[in-house]
Amino acid sequence: MERLAFNTGRGQSEGDVSALDTRRPSAGPAIDAARFVPPEIDKPSLAFWGLFAFTGLLFFRPQDTLPLIAPLRLPECTATIALIALFGNRLNRQLALVRLSPETLAVAFMAAVMLVTAPFSVWPGGALSTFTEIYVKVVVVFVLMINSVRGVKALRSLSWLILFAMGYIAFRGVIDFISGHNLVKGERLHGSISGMAGNPNDLATNMVTFLPIAVVIAITRGRPLPRIAAAGFAVLMLLTIIFTKSRAGMLGLGAAGLVFIFQGRKLRPGLGIAALLAVLAIAPVMPSWFWARMSSITDQAEDTTGSRQARKELMLEGWQTFLDHPLTGVGAGQFKNYNPPDRLEPWHETHNVLLQVAAEMGIFGLLGMLILLGFAAVALLWCRRIFLTGDRGARSPPATQAARRLFTDDEWTWMRMHSVAMSAGFVGWVVCAQFASVGYYWTFYYLFAMIVAARELTADRIAAATRVEKPVARVAWQEPVRV
Repeated sequence: MERLAFNTGRGQSEGDVSALDTRRPSAGPAIDAARFVPPEIDKPSLAFWGLFAFTGLLFFRPQDTLPLIAPLRLPECTATIALIALFGNRLNRQLALVRLSPETLAVAFMAAVMLVTAPFSVWPGGALSTFTEIYVKVVVVFVLMINSVRGVKALRSLSWLILFAMGYIAFRGVIDFISGHNLVKGERLHGSISGMAGNPNDLATNMVTFLPIAVVIAITRGRPLPRIAAAGFAVLMLLTIIFTKSRAGMLGLGAAGLVFIFQGRKLRPGLGIAALLAVLAIAPVMPSWFWARMSSITDQAEDTTGSRQARKELMLEGWQTFLDHPLTGVGAGQFKNYNPPDRLEPWHETHNVLLQVAAEMGIFGLLGMLILLGFAAVALLWCRRIFLTGDRGARSPPATQAARRLFTDDEWTWMRMHSVAMSAGFVGWVVCAQFASVGYYWTFYYLFAMIVAARELTADRIAAATRVEKPVARVAWQEPVRV
């Protein structure tokens, strides 16, 4: 067995596909792919299946339907088993306990800031509880995803699981709206299950984030059954967004749609025209309450609930809280418990993700969130350069031609679809997050990890191919690949 340490020379790093020999033809099947995919990397591991089970429990939340299993704490148990399996596998391969990357360090930095600022909180116990009950679990699962989603098969399986979960939640939401259940003030749909889809805006944000996965599968040529299922999920998710009457959700949907059309035209030419025709067909049949709700985005007179003005005041209060506590904030999750005499909207969140982390964790929390968003954008651009630049033929850029033969046709198609879906989902989440306090919740970190995992598994293959064809140096944070 050979250790691909990539430290026996000077040259490109593993992520630089220009180090590969691009003179070979790239059209047709990627006949070299299997040669560069170590079986223990591409085959889903026990750690991955533990992560898979945790994700299913997190999104489907069977403990809400069956309270008897709630005391078993199945999500925590499956995550612990997955973590033990991951550590055991990596120690057996004589690797460090976890695969370090800039993104992992950035998430750890956010966790450290949350912990360090807790003693200075208006309620230290509450801030510490946010860390122990929410964010430490986010860190563990993020690490599991980066370390166990190492192949296209694993990435595809996790994507389909999340898609089925969103379709299930959306189906229940549509049924609830039609039957008049789970409605806020009798008119706005909120999640039929608790957790990250428990209120209208969070429910809409989740649908906007993962809707592009469903749409891209539905419009891309392939087997009919998965495409039909994905199309059905997409319709249910779109209806759910509408039924939440979430203005942030509709803004996020519009932003995600624009990115999807721009990127998706590389998969299906004419997508923009098709999308325009679909909008023109749907707009006339939308109910009047939908247009009244959406018009309140720009017209305060249309907002009969007063929520538009309340959000403005909350954002101003969040900014003032940051100015009053610039270094430590008021503690993670504690803005709603911070009630000085001049607050006009006590016991509420900031309803803006950047103001949330700034007010609650100070300047270092804001810096950490901006770093996370920046890393996600950089990873997306990296994948776009590989999978969505040019076409498959000889006119493709050298980087695309070189990477193309490291994937089978089916894998290459999925990675292109994944790049489009993640780009649209990321932009949609960012827009929705400007009107929601979701800095510590699961949605972004799952999306972020799926983006990074796509880059990492591609870089692993490039590393193996580069080692076979031309020994090169590695950058410090990238670990050896064992084959």
